[in-house]
Amino acid sequence: MIVELGHFALVLAALVACVQMIVPMVGAARRWPGWMAVAGPAATVQFLLVAASFAALTYAFVTSDFSLRLVVLNSHTAKPMLYKVSGVWGNHEGSMLLWVLILALFGACAAWFGGNLRPSLRARVLAVQAAVSVAFYGFILFTSNPFLRLATPPMNGEDLNPLLQDPGLAFHPPFLYLGYVGLSMAFSFAIAALIEGRVDAAWGRWVRPWTLAAWLFLTIGIGLGSWWAYYELGWGGFWFWDPVENASFMPWLLAAALLHSAIVVEKREALKSWTILLAIMAFGFSLIGTFLVRSGVITSVHAFANDPERGVYILMILAVFMGGALTLFAARASAMQAKGVFAMVSRESALVANNVLLAVSAFVVFVGTIWPLVAELALGRKLSVGAPFFDAAFTPFMVALAAILPVGAMLPWKRGHLGRAMQPLWGALALSVAGGALVWVMQTGGSMLAPVGLTLATWVTLGALVDLWSRGGRGDIGSRLRRLRNLPGGDWGKTIAHIGLAVTLFGIAGLTAWESEDIRVAQIGERFEHAGYEIELRDVSQVPGPNYVSTMATMAVYKNGREVAVLLPEKRVYPVAQMPTSEAGIDNGVFRDVYLVIGDAQSDGGFAVRTYIKPFANWIWAGCIIMGIGGLFSLSDRRYRIAAGARRRQAPAGGVPAE
Repeated sequence: MIVELGHFALVLAALVACVQMIVPMVGAARRWPGWMAVAGPAATVQFLLVAASFAALTYAFVTSDFSLRLVVLNSHTAKPMLYKVSGVWGNHEGSMLLWVLILALFGACAAWFGGNLRPSLRARVLAVQAAVSVAFYGFILFTSNPFLRLATPPMNGEDLNPLLQDPGLAFHPPFLYLGYVGLSMAFSFAIAALIEGRVDAAWGRWVRPWTLAAWLFLTIGIGLGSWWAYYELGWGGFWFWDPVENASFMPWLLAAALLHSAIVVEKREALKSWTILLAIMAFGFSLIGTFLVRSGVITSVHAFANDPERGVYILMILAVFMGGALTLFAARASAMQAKGVFAMVSRESALVANNVLLAVSAFVVFVGTIWPLVAELALGRKLSVGAPFFDAAFTPFMVALAAILPVGAMLPWKRGHLGRAMQPLWGALALSVAGGALVWVMQTGGSMLAPVGLTLATWVTLGALVDLWSRGGRGDIGSRLRRLRNLPGGDWGKTIAHIGLAVTLFGIAGLTAWESEDIRVAQIGERFEHAGYEIELRDVSQVPGPNYVSTMATMAVYKNGREVAVLLPEKRVYPVAQMPTSEAGIDNGVFRDVYLVIGDAQSDGGFAVRTYIKPFANWIWAGCIIMGIGGLFSLSDRRYRIAAGARRRQAPAGGVPAE
C-alpha cells in the first residue's frame, strides 16, 4: 500500500509541476499577480509530494519488500542497513527519483527564500525550474518507473553492486546530484532573465548563492568520489580521467567560472551575455553527465545504466533545453548590453582571463571525453584517450590560472596598474620561487612537477593571505585584526577557497612526482624493503563478513627497525553478486601514506602484494575540505540576503518587456 501511495504521489507531483510550469509563466507575461503567485505554493506542494514518493521507495528498501522489482535487483536481506538505504539511489531508477527530489527541493527553496525577487522574475524562475522537472518526471514515469511490482516475488534479492557498498560511495551520489541539479537554478535564472530581457546587479547577486551552493556540493561530491577510488578500487590512484569523472568535473569548472563572472555582473554590470551563457552551459554539462552515465555509450564503474533507449530520451531532454536556451540566448543577446567599461589591466580583465582559462580547460576535457565516441561513430575506429592526453592538455591551463590568481585579486575595479598591484606581492613571489628552487635542489634532478607545484601552491596561498591582510586597511596590527574579523563572509570564503585550491594542487603535484610502487609475490613471514620502509606479511586468513567473505592479510610496516603500523588489506568476494573487490590497507599520514594491497594466492603458496608510498596524498582531499569550508563561509555572507532586497526596492517593480 505504501509503495502504491509513493507511485501516486509521484504522478501528482508531475501534475503539480505542469501547473507550476504554465500558470506562473502566463501570469508573468500578462502581469496577472494572482497567476504569478501560484508558483510558490505549487513549488512547495511539488516538493512535499516527491519527498513522500522518495520516502515510500526508501521504506521498501529498508523493509526488504521483494515484491518491488527495484528492491530485488539492488538489495538483499543480509546487506547492512546503511547500504539498504543507499541502495535507493545506487541504481538508475532510484537515482532519477533522487534527481527530481533535489530539483523540487531547489525550486521550493527559491519559493521560500525568494521573497526579495521581482514577482515576475520569481514566477519565471520557478516556471522554468518546473519545466525541467516535468521533463524528468516524464522520463521516470514512462521509461524508468521505480515502483514496478513483480507478480511472483522471490525470497531474496540480487544485492547491490559490491563496489557501491562503501560509506564513501553511499554519500557520493547525493552530494554530486545536489551539485548537478543545483546548477539548474542558475539555468532557470538565466532563462528567466532572457525572457524578461533584463540582467542587472540584483540578478548577479541572486544567481551567485545558487551557483555557489552547487559548486560547493560538486566539490564535496567529487572529493568523496576521488577518495573512494583511492582506497576502494585498489589501484592506488585518485583520478583516472574516466568519462564519468570528467562528466562531474566539467560542470565544476564551469560553475567556478560562473561564480567569478557573476561577480562582474554584480559589481560592474558587465559580462552579462557571457554570464548568461555560462549558466546555460554549466547546467548543459550536467545533463551531458546524466547522458553519459545512463545511456550505455561508455563503460565505467560509475555507470548506472546500460540502456541506449533511455539514453535517447535523455538526449532529447538535452536537445530541447540546451537548443531552446541557446536559441533564446541568440535572440536576446542584444538586450544584455554591458554598462561598465574597464581597462586592459583591471580586476574585470583578470576575471575574464580566469573565465577563459576555466572554460577552455572544460572544453579540452569535453573533447578528450567525447572524441572516442565521435571517432567510433564517424570513422569506425576505436580510440582511447587516456591520462597522458588530459595531463598534457589540461595542466597548462591550471598553471596559468594559479599564476594570475593572486595578481588579479589585488587589481582594482575598472582601471589598475600592474606594478602597483604587484608591490605587496613581491615578497610572496620571492618566497614561492625560493621554496620551489629548494625542492628542486633537494630532489636531485627529479621531475619538475613537484617544484612547480610547490611554487604555485605557495604563491596562491601567500597571495590569498596578502589580499586578505590588505583588506584590513592601514593602522596598527590590533585595529587591522579587528577590521579583518568584521569582514563579510564572502571575503573570508574567497581566501579560504583559494588556499584550499593551493593545497589540492600541491597534493596532486607531490603525489604524482614522488610516489613509488612495488609489486611482488610475498610468502607468509617474509619481510621486504621498499622506499625506506620494511613490510612483513604476517598472516592471511579467511574472515566472514555480513554479506561477503574476505581474504584478509595482516601486514606490519617498519621504519628504521621500529613498527609503525599493522594494516589489514582485504580481497572480498560477494557470493550473491559473484563479484570481488579490493580493500586497501592504508597507514595515513600528513606527509605520506603507506598503501598495501593483497592479491591472489600463487601456486608456490605466496600472495601477490602491491606496495605504494604516496607522499602528500591526503593533501588532495584536505584541499577539497578547505574549499568546501570557504564555500560555506561565502554562503553565510549576509549581503546575499540583504543587498539583493535593497536593490529590488530601488528598482522598478516590473521587468523590461521582452519585445
